[in-house]
Amino acid sequence: MSAVAESFAKPNAVALSLRYALRELRGGLRGFYVFITCIALGVMAIAGVGSVSASLSDGLAREGRTLLGGDVSFVLFQREAKPEEVAFLRSRGTLSAAATLRGMARSADGKLALVEMKAVDNTYPMLGKLKLAPQLEMSDLLAERDGAFGAAADPTLLARLSLKTGDRVTIGSATFQIRSTVEAEPDKLAGGIGFGPRFLISEAALRATGLIQPGSLVRWAYRVKLPEAANNERATEGFIADARSAAPQAGWEVRSRSNASPQLERNINRFTQFLTLVGLAALLVGGVGVANAVKSHIDRKLEVIAAFKAVGATGRDVFGIYLAQVVLLAAIGSVIGLALGAAMPFAIVGLFGKLLPLPVVPAVHTDELALSFLYGLLTALAFGLWPLARVHDVPVAALFRDTISSEWHRPRASYLVFMAVVIALLITVVIGLSFDRRIAAVFVASSVVVFALLRGIAALLMTIARRLPRTRLPMLRLAIANIHRPGALTPSVVLSLGLGLAVLVTITQIDGNLRRQFLAALPDQAPSFFFIDIPSAQAEQFDGYLRQIAPGARIDDVPMLRGRIVAARGVRAEELKPTTDSEWVLQSDRGLTYTAELPKGSKVVEGEWWRADYSGPPLVSLEKKIADGLGLKLGDEVVVNVLGRDIPAKISNLRTIDWQGLGINFVLVFSPNAFKGAPHTHIATLTEAGGKAGDGKIIKEVADAYPMVTSVRVREVMETVGSVVTNLALAIRGASAVTLISAILVLGGALAAGHRHRVYDAVILKTLGATRLRLLGAYALEYLLIGLATAVFGVIAGSIAAWLIVTRLMTLSFVWQAGSAAGVVAAALVVTVGLGLAGTLLALNKKPATVLRNL
Repeated sequence: MSAVAESFAKPNAVALSLRYALRELRGGLRGFYVFITCIALGVMAIAGVGSVSASLSDGLAREGRTLLGGDVSFVLFQREAKPEEVAFLRSRGTLSAAATLRGMARSADGKLALVEMKAVDNTYPMLGKLKLAPQLEMSDLLAERDGAFGAAADPTLLARLSLKTGDRVTIGSATFQIRSTVEAEPDKLAGGIGFGPRFLISEAALRATGLIQPGSLVRWAYRVKLPEAANNERATEGFIADARSAAPQAGWEVRSRSNASPQLERNINRFTQFLTLVGLAALLVGGVGVANAVKSHIDRKLEVIAAFKAVGATGRDVFGIYLAQVVLLAAIGSVIGLALGAAMPFAIVGLFGKLLPLPVVPAVHTDELALSFLYGLLTALAFGLWPLARVHDVPVAALFRDTISSEWHRPRASYLVFMAVVIALLITVVIGLSFDRRIAAVFVASSVVVFALLRGIAALLMTIARRLPRTRLPMLRLAIANIHRPGALTPSVVLSLGLGLAVLVTITQIDGNLRRQFLAALPDQAPSFFFIDIPSAQAEQFDGYLRQIAPGARIDDVPMLRGRIVAARGVRAEELKPTTDSEWVLQSDRGLTYTAELPKGSKVVEGEWWRADYSGPPLVSLEKKIADGLGLKLGDEVVVNVLGRDIPAKISNLRTIDWQGLGINFVLVFSPNAFKGAPHTHIATLTEAGGKAGDGKIIKEVADAYPMVTSVRVREVMETVGSVVTNLALAIRGASAVTLISAILVLGGALAAGHRHRVYDAVILKTLGATRLRLLGAYALEYLLIGLATAVFGVIAGSIAAWLIVTRLMTLSFVWQAGSAAGVVAAALVVTVGLGLAGTLLALNKKPATVLRNL
């Protein structure tokens, strides 16, 4: 003992704490498996999401030129570049032009399908490789032979129309022979999501279809490959600046190889943040397990702590020893999680590499791993310091008495400050390093509120149980007493189960609403069909034709142009600072319209709608949320570039829009005189009575009479969007599964921590004559009551969180999913009672004599 006492007197406290911490851990990690597993799971989720995201970002950066199809891309909508604009681009490097347009493909037997046509020139692709089956030279693939242009089609189109290679289809006025199928396009991601299968043709073939009319929704992309001597970021930026100076009103949408698909990168960052927050939720749930494990460990080591103090160790020395243990164990769990998370990109590429549409370059990202390690360490400290600090001020005698009577001790002020610093650092890291700090701040605030509510519910439940009248039913009386007695499991069970249930309910409610929105029945008044690229001169004639072939259906028709916001309130669009939920309106060309009447589904909330005979300077009506996000108000000027011409307009009014009806509506609506003389097309919707679309008869008749008009079945579009949403939901479920596993582990750990007390209770009660059946019934009632109260909170909190996410962030309608909520409650009760009774059976199997001798 004298050697030990002397060692405590030595000044190197850190080395001493580490030495004794390691000595204590030589006996094994009993009681810390839940601790290590919870930290490992949370760190694995964060490290895995971060590593996959970083690998994907590296892939996008490395393959930027290939994805873009050149070093710089200049995109125009509804018009081709002028000869002088083409000459300028060609003077700076190798130029390749491509045009995309939707159309209706018709097979020889009359079957129809929407396709995404892509017309390319002889230099395509300048970068990367177009994979075809069979592989053909572009000149052979697209050449006109025997009265038909060559084409390569997505295999989906062949399956949809029951075609094979060599068969012919017609689009508009042109006939095509499908000579190959498209297996991979090097620049597909830069074009965004399409609603039909790809149909690759030549530019001459596209013109032969007759679909390129004034105002047609054609997207022209001009890709420039710079000379090797000028192939750097500085030269690229200079080239872009020169292009804008040479054609200031061209209305280019310009992208460079460093931002080949900016919208995709933004979506990846947002989705990564969401999954990271789910991983943090798993860590927070695991933090409860950390606190339980540390408390249980301290309870088991009371005699050791007393011995340390008896030979001269101070409270700070003892705290240092067990703090070192917590840090070491957190490091072990974090390293395990880091190894699994770092391997995730390699595993994904190895298992699904050929199926991935995105360029994932697997690598070990030390910055992401370091951040994940920091998350794990800070979480362990944030939750472990409170039970650790209780040993500092407790005298030796009280520590020995603590085996019988557990008392609550408030930590010293210095430890409270230490905890506050750790928690503040954790919050700073979470918010400071997030893509969207507002969402991260909401997550942090929500976590604090949920923890406080759960603690309050646990205290309320114990208070209610304590004040209930004494019942004559022994099993019920014992169950109620167990809920509020000293050292009860109620706080630990409520915290661990409540957090897991809240996350589970949130995910199931969001998933149910997304499926209802995109995969279930369409809204009652949703259109059955959209018809686009209706020639302006034939709009009235087309409207009458629709009424003839679909009597009783509602027909809506509006003019449509494409335009890009280039300035607002005197500030260039590039210099505006929009909110995250409104920045999309500045990122590309948008659909525009003009009308004398307020569009259906719109409601003016600020200002007044213009008169039907208004003929003054151009006015514009904006969607209210977008205007607020851009910092615009009534009277501000917005400049829109349409067909290479800048058109200024003053904001006359702001509207709210019902997007859920899927009808025709636009963020920007102009007064009738704004685009006088500008070539444009019309867009129309057809809504059948009862909302039921026909079996293709309407599409066929429209294609026969108006081959230049593209028909889009709303159901098919919703299914396309729904498939994307389903894939995202699967990823969310996978990440959320980590949280649920952590919650179950923490719940099991909390119940295991009370196993010793259960053994003593069972032995004493059995000695006094209680039967095994009555004890099982009492414990089952206890777990059932705690689980039911916690499940109610989980359903309420999760439903509120899901409502906020669906309505505020996703701007969709929310319908409470009662079935999934009931399923969650039932599952929670089964898990709680099942785990509780499993531990109780082990306690009941203990021999009374062995326990009584040690009392």
